[in-house]
Amino acid sequence: MVATAVADSREETYRWAAVTAFGVVVGYAAVLLANARHFYTDDTESQYAALWVMLGRRLREGHFPALVPWEWMSGNYAMEEAGLYNPPQLLIDLIAPSVDNLAVYATVVKLIFSIIAALGVFRICREYGARSHWAAVAGIGFTLSGWFLFFDESSWATSLTGTAWLVHAWASAVRYARGRSGPVPTFVFLYLAISVQYIFPAVESALVIAAVAAGEVVYQRRWRPSMRLLLTAGCAGLVGLETYLPAMLSSATTWRGNERVLNDPFLTVPWSESLNASLPSTVPAFTGWWGYVQPLPMVYIAWFLIPALAFIDWSAARRSARELSGAGLFAAAVLMWTAGPGRIGPLRWPARVLPMVALALLVLVCVLLSRYGTFTRARSRAAAAAVLIGLLFVRSFSADPHHLTRHVIAVAAVVALGTVAVWLGRTRGPAAACLLTIGSMFPIAYLQVSTAPPTPLSYNFPERRSEVTAAFPRFDGVTLQLADRALLRPSDTTLAGAYSSLAFGNYAKNLGLDYVNAYTPIGHAAFSAMLCMGWDGSTCPDAFRRAFATETSTGRTIVDLMKVDRVVLQRAQFPDARSRPAPPGWKWVDYPGHERYIWVLERVDGPLSTHNGLIADASGASATSTSRADVTSRVRVSSDQGGRVVFARLAWPGYRASLNGNDIALTTVADTFVAVDIPAGTHDAELVLTWRPPGWKIGIATALAGIAGIVLLQWWHGRSRRRDVSTDTSTSEREAALVGS
Repeated sequence: MVATAVADSREETYRWAAVTAFGVVVGYAAVLLANARHFYTDDTESQYAALWVMLGRRLREGHFPALVPWEWMSGNYAMEEAGLYNPPQLLIDLIAPSVDNLAVYATVVKLIFSIIAALGVFRICREYGARSHWAAVAGIGFTLSGWFLFFDESSWATSLTGTAWLVHAWASAVRYARGRSGPVPTFVFLYLAISVQYIFPAVESALVIAAVAAGEVVYQRRWRPSMRLLLTAGCAGLVGLETYLPAMLSSATTWRGNERVLNDPFLTVPWSESLNASLPSTVPAFTGWWGYVQPLPMVYIAWFLIPALAFIDWSAARRSARELSGAGLFAAAVLMWTAGPGRIGPLRWPARVLPMVALALLVLVCVLLSRYGTFTRARSRAAAAAVLIGLLFVRSFSADPHHLTRHVIAVAAVVALGTVAVWLGRTRGPAAACLLTIGSMFPIAYLQVSTAPPTPLSYNFPERRSEVTAAFPRFDGVTLQLADRALLRPSDTTLAGAYSSLAFGNYAKNLGLDYVNAYTPIGHAAFSAMLCMGWDGSTCPDAFRRAFATETSTGRTIVDLMKVDRVVLQRAQFPDARSRPAPPGWKWVDYPGHERYIWVLERVDGPLSTHNGLIADASGASATSTSRADVTSRVRVSSDQGGRVVFARLAWPGYRASLNGNDIALTTVADTFVAVDIPAGTHDAELVLTWRPPGWKIGIATALAGIAGIVLLQWWHGRSRRRDVSTDTSTSEREAALVGS
């Protein structure tokens, strides 16, 4: 068994772990003082928070929400970022409907996961031999690093939760490979990272395990510990395969079906930007949402990271090169990834990997400072630190020459903080220097957030669901909205404005309304093209014509085949719509107080979505719905000459049909609607249409294999431990006998 390089007492470790958790809380408080909505913006407000509410409602009703057929744009939650097989995420979903203020709920959820992430970084540093105070610096610093703070924590919730589990998987992997624990913790944390249903943490977890396995072979010069680690990771991958099989097997029908390796410069980060990692004022230069110079400190990691390199005894540190090789390999791999290519299949925007760069470098630097920090030849080291700070200034000024004063002030702050930290380290000990380093992170985070420009990615959705529900019309049944979010002016994005009448993203889920429009990163390609509907539910000006166009093979309009009850038109997109007669079978309906933003069409004969299940058309056949559920439709059908039944269901892969218990072929209408051809001579037969996530049987089989594998590995680990204990006991008895004789 490999011993820990530095063994703090258990009490000291727990004390600094508590400091780490408390530091994250203080960091969140500093950020919230600068911007109360920082953790409720962009994808969190438009996608995740409302999705939690909807999924929680469905779970409370006793439905497993793998498919919601009337949510045409994003109803296939076996493919969305829903975390259907992730127990902590399901708990978040279950609680969400009971919380009125979604901004508060999202912030609390993210705070919890940021604490989990910080403690995971703490554990990694400890496993590599860092003292607890330096491990706390790394953990808190990671949660306040640039990309993680401004994107993963503020917007992309699944990236945050996946990373929180990933860092614990890394720590547990090192611990397992070095004989300090069994395989189960590594297995559990890997599964949790995989099953958040976001591809980046899954791939990054695989990269971590590969780097640790390779590094342990270099360090221990034995392959068996790494082989056991790889087998454990393989078991977690087998159990987690169900999370991604539906998307893999359905990709041809989505926007992502033709993705390949591309050299796209968008959010591709040059390696030179690493020289910005320690200047708080840095705003990097690469192509992104704001043009070429990004107004946010995306590549910032920690003010001490680069200057502190001057205070490491590198000649002594070389002795630990093999021991830290896994972390070094991971750092090199993710640094290369951030530089491109811009797209590798579903993995696009390499800047998303910047938190992994921050993670790897914080771990390496804090471990090296803990184990090999030195103040010998202080003047030479101070000069070296000054040179490094000068490089930070030159690189940051080169990227953003318009903010010279801000960069100079940042340099002065780094010099001052570094000087005080060195003085404290020499006179009061490294723990005092670490406390100063931690304390300095909070005002930096406050200033970075408070001076950040308003993000164009924010929707500015209202925070309280009760207020939204009170202001919004009660649109019963299935609603199709034809609108474009780009037409909203800043003054419109309030509850007194457009948000009392229009629903973009997953906004309608906050209201408990059944909208076709929703947020989706996946998208059914044929349906999206049919209504020219985008990822946030926005549509093009031609969408009105397309929605009421007649599908030639059925003679029915698209809205009839969808069984839509209501069409809401954005006045800004369709200013003259009300001046024209309503389409046949429809009528204009007034909703007092909402005419400023919308026109509303409803069916003359009342709702259609509740009539005859999800049967949209039956030609040459009679069809009567006997029951309908999210994934199953049961229909009594008859046809003398043969006919066809068309369902108001999007033709996702995974559907199958049976007629009186015998499988029958499926077809589609307009590449969008599920249809079944009924044979001639059919009389009062039962047609059952059922959907299951593609590959679900394979997923169950691989999950069982993965569970069996981890049970076997744990049994082998326990057997080996008992054998080692028995051997140690026998050796001790022989030594005692020899002494006695």
